[in-house]
Amino acid sequence: MRKKLPIGIQTFSEMMEQGYCYTDKTEMIGQMVESGKYYLLSRPRRFGKSLLISTLVSLFKGQGDLFSGLAIEPHWDWSQSFPVIHISFGSGLVDSREALDSRLRHMLRVHEEQYDLDLNQEQDIPGRFSDLIFALHEKFNQPVVLLIDEYDKPILDNLVAGRDETAIAVRDALEGFYAVIKDSDRHIRFVLLTGVSKFSKVSLFSGLNNLEDITLTPRYASLCGYTDAELRHTFVDWLDGVDMTKLRHWYNGYSFDGEPVYNPFDVLLYLKEREFRSFWFETGNPSFLLRVLQERQVSALDLRRLRASSALLSSFDVQTIEPEALLFQTGYLTIKQRHDRGSVIAYELDFPNFEVRTSFHDSLLRWLNHNGSAQERNCNRLYDVLERGNPEELRDIFHAFFASIPHDWYRNNQLANYEGYYCSIVYCYFLALGLEVIAEDATSKGRIDVIVKLGKRIFIIEFKVVEMEGDGSAMAQIEAKGYAEKYAGEGEVWLVGVSFNSKARNIVGFEAKRA
Repeated sequence: MRKKLPIGIQTFSEMMEQGYCYTDKTEMIGQMVESGKYYLLSRPRRFGKSLLISTLVSLFKGQGDLFSGLAIEPHWDWSQSFPVIHISFGSGLVDSREALDSRLRHMLRVHEEQYDLDLNQEQDIPGRFSDLIFALHEKFNQPVVLLIDEYDKPILDNLVAGRDETAIAVRDALEGFYAVIKDSDRHIRFVLLTGVSKFSKVSLFSGLNNLEDITLTPRYASLCGYTDAELRHTFVDWLDGVDMTKLRHWYNGYSFDGEPVYNPFDVLLYLKEREFRSFWFETGNPSFLLRVLQERQVSALDLRRLRASSALLSSFDVQTIEPEALLFQTGYLTIKQRHDRGSVIAYELDFPNFEVRTSFHDSLLRWLNHNGSAQERNCNRLYDVLERGNPEELRDIFHAFFASIPHDWYRNNQLANYEGYYCSIVYCYFLALGLEVIAEDATSKGRIDVIVKLGKRIFIIEFKVVEMEGDGSAMAQIEAKGYAEKYAGEGEVWLVGVSFNSKARNIVGFEAKRA
């Protein structure tokens, strides 16, 4: 009988006792425990962070029967057991400083009762936390293991909701709480904090500046998620009839400066449903991210092959949110290439896979349009026109794209004055349909704005912003630079020239013809 799929299972003991598939990460976990003491790990949501924390809980409690046959079993001293403080902010909402204080007091009280401790209830929260660590070390004569899951969620929840002042207050309170850890060093055996974001050490971790950030450490790149080899080994009984090439195309490709991994949530639901869908993306809401991109006037075209240093990817704070860091830490972009330039490491970022690329652009369009049904109609019409090979009809469809964007979006936004804006909107529609799209395709005479491929049809599309009649046409540029020459003989090539006016904020000229 094949083992069960661990959908929604985040407890290591339950996974092992109830016969669920488990991807053995214990060799890496053992290396981490033996080579350091204070760690921070950032990974996107639903990537297995809570299971990692739960595995460490069972490991340090000496529950050796659960690790039978796993890589770490012969290398761990099972005669020892350590007191464990396990804190998780994963459930519930902390929407005020008072709510955070209440949550922390409850968590501390639960541990005091669990270990039968009678501590001073009148102490402030950092004081009670410090007393708990000291009392556990004294009672069990073993240093304490401290595991904090979703350490940043109370801050992020408020940022997403637009409560910036509350986010700052919550951050400051957590800074004082986490600072206790460093001061308790002589009573601590091991510390791991996991979360989605990585806050800079000068803000949240100014009092805990001895954390080793392993978010981009190559040897721990696959600590969460499934590598291709792990997936084939762990789920061998579930892979009959699975198109592995398509599975990789949809769900693999997340890289944290090491071997790429699959999103576990996607893989498990696909193996259950046997249907390719945007499982992971549908469980999140990128509206906060999209709002930041609009405020920074970052267009969809800018998201292709972004470059960022390791320092920039880590520069996240309530009052300093860099789009590159936010996109990477939340899992919408991932590392595609690393460049070592002296003492500086630079990364090229891109969408990890088909699911994220198509779903992100679909969400961006929904956010711009505020009209999901209109967007779906536009997408359906667009695909039909391309499939039938009637690009002349694109004029009306493109016009509908821009007419559906509310006037308020243009306030304090200068993007509409540039060709890249119009190109990026059309680009989003093509990507949301899952089509093969190349933006700024280089030729010997220039760069083609957008190439779209559907079957044996190739559409060469050029955009031009004109302020007055006689400024020239996009089609004239396509022909003057011989853009069709690059794709001669590859299929049915169509040329599409689109002219816009920034004041009208829509199409003022359109030409389409067969090359």
